[in-house]
Amino acid sequence: MSDPVFLITGASSGIGAETARQASAAGYRVVLAARRRERLDALVEELGGADRALAVACDVNDEGQQKAMVEAALATFGRIDVVFANAGMGGSPGGFSGADTSVWRDMILTNVYGIGLTLRHTIAALRESRGHLLITGSAAGRVTIPGSMYSATKWAVSAIGYGVREELRGSGVRVTLIEPGVVDTAFFDEPPEHGLVPADIARAVLYAVSQPRYVDVNEVLVRPTPPEDDDAAAV
Repeated sequence: MSDPVFLITGASSGIGAETARQASAAGYRVVLAARRRERLDALVEELGGADRALAVACDVNDEGQQKAMVEAALATFGRIDVVFANAGMGGSPGGFSGADTSVWRDMILTNVYGIGLTLRHTIAALRESRGHLLITGSAAGRVTIPGSMYSATKWAVSAIGYGVREELRGSGVRVTLIEPGVVDTAFFDEPPEHGLVPADIARAVLYAVSQPRYVDVNEVLVRPTPPEDDDAAAV
């Protein structure tokens, strides 16, 4: 089979799972990586079974598991054309003066170190395919949010995206930062009143990868449309 291969971390729910659905519909074979294997197995069946999708249990903080993820993808499908480094986690309330520091540690490892490990172990395959690397940043990585270690990790993700783009300059590999605003995902206990849904971000991902090879979409910032005020809504 010659269909291109799309690898997604954090694929068991939310933006990752919806991107897998849209990538599969666009003709990609997909590699689904996350810690929750049972959710991945269900998604594999939804997307057409083992010929079209591969589930890999992977904690992105574990370098051995990331290396094994890439090896499994190449052994099964023979190539990797797109990598979406999407795994991430949110923080806890309290700011720098009161937040749970153990949550900081896990979040920094997942949002920064985990992204770095994904890049470390997929870049060789992307160079081979002259493929496309996408990284989930955040609108929070562009603004100052008081007391937010989460925002700090997403500023770091932006820096990783800029840095890896320069490292890969001239290789044929395109690099895109996907920067969502508020999205209704598992980060929130209750749905945000004015938020995007995962399908909105997945469409942005597929937009970037569907461009002609000479078009390199560097960043996609996607925010909800501000709610209309009462006067505008009455017009």
